[in-house]
Amino acid sequence: MPKFRKKPVVIEAVEFVIGEQPGELAADVVSGKIRYAENDTMLIETLEGVMSAQPGDWIIRGVKGELYPCKPDIFEATYESVTD
Repeated sequence: MPKFRKKPVVIEAVEFVIGEQPGELAADVVSGKIRYAENDTMLIETLEGVMSAQPGDWIIRGVKGELYPCKPDIFEATYESVTD
């Protein structure tokens, strides 16, 4: 089977921390793309449907502005910090 390498893409991401509302996500909360449920869960409208995020998960904004959650271990293995 042929092999492929993922293109390097810079994304925006913020860690979900209880009691903190990242300013970067404020418009998404207002628009209803993100809402909070009981038991410290964040519900995120993604291209694949509603997904949940738990504290410590990362909320990623994709290349087309879409949002989705990512578990910390996957985030760490996949992404590295970029300085402007």
